[in-house]
Amino acid sequence: MNPHFSTQTAAALTAGGPTDFAAILRHHGIAPQVPDAGNPRSTIRDPQSFAPTQATTILAFKFADGVLVAGDRRATAGNTIMYDRADKVLEIDRHSLMAIAGVPATAWEMARVLEHSFHFFRRTQLAEMSLEGKVRALSKLLRDNLGFVLQGVGVVVPIFATFDAAAKIPRVYFYDPMGAQFEAADFAATGSGSPAVRAVLHYENSYARKPLRKLKGSEAVLLALRALDTAAESDSATGGVDRHARVFPIVKMITARGIETLPDAKLAKLYKANLGN
Repeated sequence: MNPHFSTQTAAALTAGGPTDFAAILRHHGIAPQVPDAGNPRSTIRDPQSFAPTQATTILAFKFADGVLVAGDRRATAGNTIMYDRADKVLEIDRHSLMAIAGVPATAWEMARVLEHSFHFFRRTQLAEMSLEGKVRALSKLLRDNLGFVLQGVGVVVPIFATFDAAAKIPRVYFYDPMGAQFEAADFAATGSGSPAVRAVLHYENSYARKPLRKLKGSEAVLLALRALDTAAESDSATGGVDRHARVFPIVKMITARGIETLPDAKLAKLYKANLGN
C-alpha cells in the first residue's frame, strides 16, 4: 500500500463529501473532469479533447422521373477538414438510398444493417420488404442509437429515399436523431448547410420557371449542384463543388428503372457548361 494514501487519508477525503472513488478524486481536483454518460449537458472541459467526425450536407427532391439524392463530400472534426471525398449517399437496395448527415461511423453501420436486413427479408420471404417496413427499420436503428445521441457523440440525421413500386411514385423521408420520421412532399435537406439548401429548393419550387417535379434529369442535377455550392459559401462544413481539385458532390437518381449514379466526368461537363469554369 502507498504509505502516502492510507485508510486514514481516504476517510479524511470522504468526510462530508462524495463516497464514489472517481467522484472523490474529481471533488479534490486529483483527476480531470470527464463527461457523465447519463447527463447530456456534461462535456469534456479540455479544449484539446476529441471532436467526433461529422458529415454534412445532404438533400433530396422529387423531379420528373423520380427522386434525386445528393451530398457534398466534406467530413469535418470541429474546425478541421478531415476528408474531402466522403460518400454520404449510400445504396441500400435496388430502389432505396440512405443519405447521411452526422457521425459517419454510426451512419455507415446503420446503412450496413439496413442493407443486410432488406437482403435477408428478400431471401427468406421471397418478396421485397414493404415500404412501411423499410421506413420503420431505419427509425428503429435511430431510436436504438439514442444513448449515443444523448452523449453527443453519435448523432445521425439521415434522409431515406426510395421508389414506391406499388404506387409508382418516388418517396422521400427525413428523420430526427431520435427516430421520428417525416415524409417530404417535394424536398428535404439535413446537415449544417441545410438552411441554405432548403432556401434554394424552396425558391426554385415556388418561383422558378418550373417547379421541382417538372424538372428533367439534367436540370435536376444542375439544381443540386447549385444548392450545395450555395451552402458551401456560408457553411465551412459543406464542401460544395471543388472545381480546381475536380471534387464534385455525390449525385444519385432513383427512377422506376433503379438507381443511377452520375460520374464525376458528367458532373464536371454539366457544371462547366452551365454554371462556370
